Amino acid sequence: MLITFNIRIFGIVQGVGFRPFIANLAEEFQISGSVANKGSYVDIFAQGKREELKNFIAAIPAKAPERSAILKIDTTEISGDKNFDGFKIINSEREKGDIFVSPDIAICDKCRAELFNPADRRYLHPFINCTACGPRLTILKNMPYDRERTSMGDFPMCEKCSGEYHDKNSRRYDAQPVCCNDCGPEVYVFGKDISGGDAIKFARKIIAGGGIVAVKGIGGFHLACDAGNFAAVRRLRNNKIRPTKPFAVMFRNLDELKKSCVVTEDAEKILESPQKPILLLPKKKSGHIAENVAPEINKLGAFLPYTPLHLLLFDYPDEIENFPAALVMTSGNPSGVPISIDDRDAAENFGDFCDAILSHNRKILLRADDSVADFFAGEISMIRRSRGYAPLPIFINSNSRKNILAVGGELKNTFCLAKNNLLYASPYIGDMSDLRTVEVLKNSIERMKDLLEISPEIVACDLHPRYHTTQFAESLNLPVVKIQHHYAHILSCLAENNFPGEVIGISFDGTGYGDDGTIWGGEIFVCDAKNYKRIGHISKFIQAGGDKSAREGWRIAISLLKDFPDACDLAKILNLAEPEKIDGQLFLLKNNLNCIPSTSAGRVFDAVSAVAGICKSSTYEGEAAMKLQARAERGKDVEPGNFEVGEDLILPTDKLFEEIVRRKIEGGNVCDLAKFFHLSLAEMISSACEKISRRENIKTVALSGGVFQNTLLLKLTIENLQKRGLKILRHRTIPANDGGICIGQAFGLFFNLV
Repeated sequence: MLITFNIRIFGIVQGVGFRPFIANLAEEFQISGSVANKGSYVDIFAQGKREELKNFIAAIPAKAPERSAILKIDTTEISGDKNFDGFKIINSEREKGDIFVSPDIAICDKCRAELFNPADRRYLHPFINCTACGPRLTILKNMPYDRERTSMGDFPMCEKCSGEYHDKNSRRYDAQPVCCNDCGPEVYVFGKDISGGDAIKFARKIIAGGGIVAVKGIGGFHLACDAGNFAAVRRLRNNKIRPTKPFAVMFRNLDELKKSCVVTEDAEKILESPQKPILLLPKKKSGHIAENVAPEINKLGAFLPYTPLHLLLFDYPDEIENFPAALVMTSGNPSGVPISIDDRDAAENFGDFCDAILSHNRKILLRADDSVADFFAGEISMIRRSRGYAPLPIFINSNSRKNILAVGGELKNTFCLAKNNLLYASPYIGDMSDLRTVEVLKNSIERMKDLLEISPEIVACDLHPRYHTTQFAESLNLPVVKIQHHYAHILSCLAENNFPGEVIGISFDGTGYGDDGTIWGGEIFVCDAKNYKRIGHISKFIQAGGDKSAREGWRIAISLLKDFPDACDLAKILNLAEPEKIDGQLFLLKNNLNCIPSTSAGRVFDAVSAVAGICKSSTYEGEAAMKLQARAERGKDVEPGNFEVGEDLILPTDKLFEEIVRRKIEGGNVCDLAKFFHLSLAEMISSACEKISRRENIKTVALSGGVFQNTLLLKLTIENLQKRGLKILRHRTIPANDGGICIGQAFGLFFNLV
């Protein structure tokens, strides 16, 4: 007797070859019926004998496509006399419900083999893809995921591609971006009559000769040059006005990458994963990367080619015999401007300083910069969550009554749309200091609203009244809830760990607007998903010099020295700045001009870096702290200082700074000083948590904020907390920095609306 089941599968089951997988599986188990995308789920009608149906349903999660992620399967036996004739993939239908959009997927091994096989009809095709790989989010107009709702709808399939698309035995069965050299998009050199393979050869020749080429990828443009050519890298730095910030490097393959970086087995899995993020890896002294790619930093941001065009840049068959094995591949944008996604933007933003623009005519509908991750305790530790990961949602154990928009932070902006029990964080947007970035934020929110079918009813934003994100939130004619910056950091950690309960929250970063109108950044909370209480912080100091003080650590160092009897002389002995600048800074402090109280942990790192003579002024956010960490990692395992945390829970960072000054003047080794600072700060944090745990009977500590991107401080703090018997919540796939703020804002609003 034949019976029929209606099976609904929720998760990342669109854009990953799920429907053809179901059709083939149905044939294997002799099941009749149909499969369709409903926008929010895959809908299956399966008819057959009970035993075969049981085996068919069990095989779905066991054999699902590698790129899929099944979150829930609902199965209902239905009555009726309808008999199905065979098994069919039927037209998609829009239906309300939770939506799961697949991120873009790196080229798979099978497509890579075809790309370089002269006998294959897609030989050297820059847009080769299949059901298991290729662009998804960045080409999608709206759901459900079908070709006509993507930018590939501009390219009608040829007869051969159409045949593969409809052949259930083909790897391209129902693959929406399927195309070939005859019917797909085309690469070209912008502004020149050069296209196809000749365009790739042209770009390769420029790069091999030491030039700079802008390359259009999946989510935006890269600026590329030979990573082993010091002069080429220097020119790129000068043109992009990026004096010292590390560049990411794309290597031809894993073997070449291993020549320049230390790669563990776990790191190798991440590098070769379908997401292919930029991964921060320890440098090898024997590496072949120019020193000015990542100066004075122990790690290199390394990644592997993830599009066919990247692979062709490295290995196109032409007369160039010694093409570089590693390329700087940095985001195609001037500093502070969103990544460019079309020819007009590219020509306007960097057309005057690159030697060619290698573009193509497949439209990018949503920006997606490369994801960047560090590696900690054998796991990924996200720094920038974007291509390959966004917009996969975070699941929480609470259902909100309202649809939420959280606009995120002012720096490293991402936004979040939330509905039911799902938090969808956007790809990386950028820093909101440039009004062009604000415009990108607006446009990206509109596109994500359409994709996810979420109409926000309430908006969350930062507490700071002058942030562009705050002003944007207030312009939406929706109820606005402002959430304190550092509490939002802790909330983001709670959200990632699906832990709404009470914690000791350690929120350390550079700058945030405090409840009292001062600058916060070294904060200790007792909090949960609904409420917070600030019960401690690092020792307070006066931050003088306005915005400059966030970039010039020597100013913070003088602020911390100001109460020393011989502050002026010490500042000059330490050579913190020119004498007239030192006098000027002390004048501001003495007369309380352009001064504000601060508890910013990030600024203390800057001050210590300046005193140690490592970095007195930063050319990019976090430079002083990163270089301080790099030196600390070379330091000896000295004993931490004995800095007692009192019952007021004020961490005596002023006393720690005083000791750093004393040791520096006495000729202390810079690396050992840096290590001493990290060890002592970790001990202070852990001591404070132990006191709070005993007082409040809380056993869980949440660590968040950009300072905890410092893997040395994170490691030392976790070790100290574990010795004290405390449980730790930390970040993995959501950034600890301001890129995770939107998740925290949405999470807090979720629980306050329940």
